[in-house]
Parts: sequence; structure tokens; C-alpha cells
Amino acid sequence: MPTSVIAYIVLLVLVGALRLGEMQLSRRNQRRMAKAGVAKVPEPALPWMILLHGGILISAGLEVVLLHRPLIPALAIVAGIVFVSANLIRWWVIRTMAGHWNVQVMASTTLGVITTGPYKWVRHPNYLAVVLELISLPLIHTAWITAIWGTFAHFWILRSRITVEEGVLMSSQAYREAMGSKPRFLPGLF
Repeated sequence: MPTSVIAYIVLLVLVGALRLGEMQLSRRNQRRMAKAGVAKVPEPALPWMILLHGGILISAGLEVVLLHRPLIPALAIVAGIVFVSANLIRWWVIRTMAGHWNVQVMASTTLGVITTGPYKWVRHPNYLAVVLELISLPLIHTAWITAIWGTFAHFWILRSRITVEEGVLMSSQAYREAMGSKPRFLPGLF
């Protein structure tokens, strides 16, 4: 097996381990918020989102190994830069949200509205970062089939998730006043 394939599989495993660590952080934050009286919001898309993220990691690895996808250095560099940038944004979001950050939709506006960090400019910087990550990660080693199906599936699931989350957030007057006029994903667009 070529060294680039081994390195790519290691990257996928590390990303998967990071996701498991994020789930632990999320559960810890959920417990803290529950003690403060914050409730989870029923969200049908969450199990699908979790399956999708794991599925993309597995699919990308299988595509590279079974279909003998080559490492194209120019594509790997560009995709790698996008991947690293997306993760920097995600960790900026997690750090900014601190105890509010969660993988589950929670009605946490009673604890305050986050308007600092990337939230100065957009309402959902984490979703932008995850979209960029899920497109770029497969492309690091030319797993273009995974990049395509994963992107379409993610947009379909994300549409449902954002509908639920925005319904909860926009029901708060404090949130509407602080964030309602900001774009969802990209500053100055849409």
C-alpha cells in the first residue's frame, strides 16, 4: 500500500477520533445546560448527521483503497488548506461558544446569546466550516465520489437541521435582536 494511502487512512482515523472527543465535550456541555434548565430540542436529522459524518470517513477510505485513487499533489495541497482552515474555524466556534457548544440543538438562549468570535459576522459559522471540511477531506486523496455524495447528503440533512435550530433561536427576542439581521453562513452574502 502506498505511503500516501497509509497517511490518508491515519488522517481519517484521527478525524474520527476527534469527532468522538467532540461528542464527549458535547455530552458534558449538555449535562451542564440541563442543570441550568436548558432542554434538548427534538431533532430528527441528528442521527442521520452522525451517520453521514462516519459514513464519509469510511467511504473516503474505501474509495481511496478499493478504487486506487491517486494522490494528486496540487489537489491535495488545496484540499488540505481548505480542510485545515475549516477546522480552525470549527475550533474557533467551539472555543467561542464554550459551554454553549453542542452537537444537539438546545434551547440555550436563556443562558445568553453568543455574538463574539465568528458570530460577529454570521449566524452559523460552524455549518460553513463543516461543509468545507466534508468537501475537502475526501479530496485530499482524490475521493471525488465521496466528496460529491457526501456534500449532497450533507446539504439535505443540514437543511432540516437548520430549520429546527433557527426555529428555536429565532423564537428568542434577544437572539433575533442580536443575530437576526446577520447572514447565515457568509458575511455580506445572501
